[in-house]
Amino acid sequence: MNISEINSGLSSLGLNKTSVENEKDNSFKDMLTDAMKDVNQQQQEGYNAMQEIATGKVTNLQEAIQQIEEAELSMKLALETKNKAINAYREVMRMQI
Repeated sequence: MNISEINSGLSSLGLNKTSVENEKDNSFKDMLTDAMKDVNQQQQEGYNAMQEIATGKVTNLQEAIQQIEEAELSMKLALETKNKAINAYREVMRMQI
């Protein structure tokens, strides 16, 4: 396979060299912090939707239920990601050098 073919394939996907380099500037810590902020924001929106349902202030019940479900799913995804990371760390620690 020719390298120019790979570069053209990456360009068609929007993954040219500069976009990949820009993503390298973000540290893992920054990406993790942003992800946790997003989960927290969705949780707050879910709680607000629950509160609006409980007080009868909700104007669109379907939208409120959708916000609650999105908050639940984002929390489940965050927990599964954490569990996978911990299992991977434990597996690496068990490796013999």
